[in-house]
Amino acid sequence: MDSEKHSGTRPAAWYEGLTDGPDAPWAGRPLPADDSTTYRTLTYEVDGRIARITFNRPEHGNAITADTPIELAHAVERADLDPRVHVMVVSGRGKGFCGGYDLSIFAENSFDLGVGTHDTAGTVLDPGVQAANHNPWGTWDPMVDYAMMSRFNRGFASLLYANKPTVAKLHGFAVAGGTDIALYADQIICADDTKIGYPPTRVWGIPAAGMWAHRLGDQRAKRLLFTGDCLSGKQAEEWGLAVEAPPADQLDERTEALLERIARMPVNQLIMAKLALNSALLAQGVQNSGMISTVFDGISRHTREGYAFQLRAATTGFREAVRERDEPYGDWKRSQFEKPEQ
Repeated sequence: MDSEKHSGTRPAAWYEGLTDGPDAPWAGRPLPADDSTTYRTLTYEVDGRIARITFNRPEHGNAITADTPIELAHAVERADLDPRVHVMVVSGRGKGFCGGYDLSIFAENSFDLGVGTHDTAGTVLDPGVQAANHNPWGTWDPMVDYAMMSRFNRGFASLLYANKPTVAKLHGFAVAGGTDIALYADQIICADDTKIGYPPTRVWGIPAAGMWAHRLGDQRAKRLLFTGDCLSGKQAEEWGLAVEAPPADQLDERTEALLERIARMPVNQLIMAKLALNSALLAQGVQNSGMISTVFDGISRHTREGYAFQLRAATTGFREAVRERDEPYGDWKRSQFEKPEQ
């Protein structure tokens, strides 16, 4: 190599990206071809060293469908393979990050999650198969249920198992299945009035990802899941769930500042640091927690109480069933953590 081009001749050459500089591994190589993939539930773009994955069903609170885990995993893999990308950020359009699974579909008994990215007819993901398996007067096969829910978990867990750092940017609400996604991210930053929690533990749900104790510790995780209560974004920061919880009007600015600092790091340093820290997290039994929690999530939907909730939702509508579930706790509405002047 020309001695005038070696890295010692360039100030702070270690901050150059994998595609920068004459001695870069990708020097002279084409950039990744533009992927023509379009998603039903999210958008994907690369902005400098940042990959931005944005849930894009704002009219439905970015509720999870059968497409969501497949598309999230695909977008994460795109970012992981792109040498330009140093960090990924996942966020949501509209009034909140993610309101969880589209339970109006599940609880009202149709189980029709839409055509979807992949044809599921005749598989364990077939809506007809899942509807039959959730018949309160039929026989429940827990492994048919597990086959479905474990695949949602795998897609969401791509945020944890990606080589590169992942950041979840939360605003508005990140509840129920939305927390299954967010808690798999390496870093959470949220607005101080974000509503974060898993109310379905009151009936018809256990967090399938099983990440609460790993992120919060035993007692605080139990405090939330024994009641179905939610945290504000500010409480999430105080409890160590979020790394920062600025006022909502400063969330964009503070998130970009965090992403900029991470993106400046060399990719290999980021990957090594994540692998080293993930080794401790995985040693705690993350995979086992997810398996057990996914099984219990299925069981919770097939108890006497779970069937009562399902039948009530099918009879009066999901929103009414949720109102009856949450109103005794005083937190039915999104406004729980809004500032008084709002």
